[in-house]
Amino acid sequence: MEKYWHKQTADKPLFPDLQWSRPENKMQAGKLFIAGGNAHGFAAAGEAYGEATKAGIGTARVLLPDSLRKTVGRIFEAGEYTPSTPSGSFSQLAIAEFLDMSAWADGTLLAGDFGRNSETAIVLERFVTKYSGQLTITKDGIDYFVNNSAGLLARSETLLVLSYAQLQKLATSAHFTTAFTFDMDFLRIVDALHEFTQKHQAHIIVRHLDTIFVAVDGQISTTTLPEDTKIWRVKTAAHAATWWLQNPTKSFEALTTAVL
Repeated sequence: MEKYWHKQTADKPLFPDLQWSRPENKMQAGKLFIAGGNAHGFAAAGEAYGEATKAGIGTARVLLPDSLRKTVGRIFEAGEYTPSTPSGSFSQLAIAEFLDMSAWADGTLLAGDFGRNSETAIVLERFVTKYSGQLTITKDGIDYFVNNSAGLLARSETLLVLSYAQLQKLATSAHFTTAFTFDMDFLRIVDALHEFTQKHQAHIIVRHLDTIFVAVDGQISTTTLPEDTKIWRVKTAAHAATWWLQNPTKSFEALTTAVL
């Protein structure tokens, strides 16, 4: 087995010491800024908040477009609101709130359900350009960058929790020499992720079949999932963002532990 490939199982974690060194109180457990949602979808942001809480985050703040205020304001007390477009997505006026909340936080999670909107695309692009802290992106947040991936992949402190199909598009956009095809065997995926994350600064968490691959600076860990695990991206992203901000100097160890 290649030296950069590490196998993990539920009963044999790769970094057990990390699990025993969690922050002892909320003041030490970090602050996470979560953004997501549009007039027709709130599930990703709500799930991210719940999963980050389960993962042990100290404090989380959730930013939603104000088109959701009437429908979720009474049932989701953690939500904060910022201007939305007529169609209910984040408007360009939201960028100031994005930057303010990210300055408060130790890490940011773009949780998804952003919808397809040109103003929201501008918000996310400007935010990613101006924000320099830990950034985790998942679900349709990834889609805003697949056709213009260079800046995102070159950004440090970036984690992409994405589907295999999104990885395909991202690699194609980046002109990566190896195509991530669905018929690739296990070892070829490991090797390709090793090369991809040596070339690009962004960290990758991707699932193919029943395995989650974590790729950080050329180091790869693989973890087998239970067969009934279908919906995984937001949960994984929230846990990964939490573990990562609590262990900022141990990215690979933290992200590998988080997928358990």
